[in-house]
Amino acid sequence: MKRSHLLLLVVLIALPWFSGEYYVNLASQILIAAIFAASLNLLVGYAGLTSLGHASYLGLSAYISAWLSLRMGLGHALTAPAALLATTLTGCAFGWIALRASGLGFLMLTLALSQIVWGLGYRWVGVTNGDNGLSGLTRPAPFGIDLANSAAYYWFVLIITTLVLLVIARFVNSPFGATLRGTRDQPRRMSSLGYDVWGIRWVTFVFASFLGAVAGLLYVYFNKYIHPSVMSVTVSAEALLAVIAGGSGTLAGPVVGAALVMLLKNYASAYVERWNMLMGFVFVFIVIVMPAGIVPGTQALLRRLGGGRK
Repeated sequence: MKRSHLLLLVVLIALPWFSGEYYVNLASQILIAAIFAASLNLLVGYAGLTSLGHASYLGLSAYISAWLSLRMGLGHALTAPAALLATTLTGCAFGWIALRASGLGFLMLTLALSQIVWGLGYRWVGVTNGDNGLSGLTRPAPFGIDLANSAAYYWFVLIITTLVLLVIARFVNSPFGATLRGTRDQPRRMSSLGYDVWGIRWVTFVFASFLGAVAGLLYVYFNKYIHPSVMSVTVSAEALLAVIAGGSGTLAGPVVGAALVMLLKNYASAYVERWNMLMGFVFVFIVIVMPAGIVPGTQALLRRLGGGRK
């Protein structure tokens, strides 16, 4: 790990000691959004598959965990693995369907599948409680640590986020990750070389849905409430914007993009009624000035400045 990464990690660990509860909660939301955007980046940046249905896995994981807890009376030690397993199996099925197409067809299939899940969230009142959502949820207490405290929950989310990013880094830098990028850039050539392009993409799709489910658990633990709107196309679009703005196909890009989206949502909405319009202007500006995203654009700028000094 680079020295700059270690310094950033130390700052993040110490955050609750020099900031208020509001900023600690905001940091927790940013970290959860970073996991969600990083999981989508596996499809968008490394597989070349643009999805508009990734919010389904966030919502499904949250709803399954909430329903098992409230209706069945199960503890978090059982609800969390069950939610992850059920959501990942759903990702297996959705990937099998969506990967029958590519490009625009893939995008439309993921959108259609997510709309089905979103519709069930609103209409299956006996399970989801419809538009009222599910409330009265609690946070887990791993190893007896009470996560009801904002700082404790922030550190818990920080640990999970760090592990997820390390796993993603290992995944994309592995030989499998190299073949995945090959299917993105030259799918026909990879197929002619004997690689199962569909299978490689399907495994990545399932892995991305699993990580989306992890973000869903952290989301429902943070809010202690879940509403069908979390599975809407708007949530998927925000994650996609975060990936594109930060820099798709990079490890840091989705994290930076997720932080930008969450800061705009929390700060711009407090001062600007049409904050969505402001977000649109910001992203248009980013695309014009840094077409590859904030992280690749900043790296290129620093290289040019360094070359000029030399």
